[in-house]
Amino acid sequence: MTEKGFKDVSARFKKKTETSTTARQDKPMDFAESYRLRGKMLGVLLRDARLQAARTIEACAHHVRISLEEYESWEYGDAVPSLPQLELLAYFLDVPVSHFWGFETFESSQESHVDFQLEYLALRNRMIGVMLRQAREEAGVTLEVLSADSGLPVEQITAYELGEAIPMHELRVLANGVQKNVSYFLESSDHVGKWLTMREEWDYFVSMSDDLREFTANPRHIGYLQLAIAFSRLPNDAQRQVAESMLEITM
Repeated sequence: MTEKGFKDVSARFKKKTETSTTARQDKPMDFAESYRLRGKMLGVLLRDARLQAARTIEACAHHVRISLEEYESWEYGDAVPSLPQLELLAYFLDVPVSHFWGFETFESSQESHVDFQLEYLALRNRMIGVMLRQAREEAGVTLEVLSADSGLPVEQITAYELGEAIPMHELRVLANGVQKNVSYFLESSDHVGKWLTMREEWDYFVSMSDDLREFTANPRHIGYLQLAIAFSRLPNDAQRQVAESMLEITM
């Protein structure tokens, strides 16, 4: 099936689904055609998810323990996987399993977000430049000193502070020169930043000891965690008074 063919299947299936809801009640249902189109649509979604995850056909076939030919027949809609097989693929391709019974492809959604991505990159580069300049001025570091510490020309650092994209290995050196960590420049406000923050928090959670992780994940311990949060937000004097009161109770 050609690239155009894969895109056409989704539109055809959606049109047929909409038409079937308004069809006359006395018209017999063509089940064979309906199943064929559903299989083709599932194939489109499988291929779309695989390309999104940058996985090969061989890797997907191996993951679900089937032949290369059988997996290819899934993507072309000539055969259809079972739900357990889809669950394994969803895990392997890092997509929700519900993706495989929807209508929207990642390819179509990405095409509509190209402008957003370009705007995001331009805005983030300007923000990082502003943050670099602010951190440099707060640290009392001149452009000349930062240039000597980083080995980068003053003109290049100036361009970075005005919004030119900074290569990651140079940003690490510049961050150190203005007494900041690279994490200082991370996005934390919009949905991209929130996702990155959640991923960092998850990695930290996984690295916790077994007893701490089990205690935190237990829904029955929510009250203890909320109490700990409230306690941590108290002023130091108030925390000390609470601690002294608890000590008196236990003595």
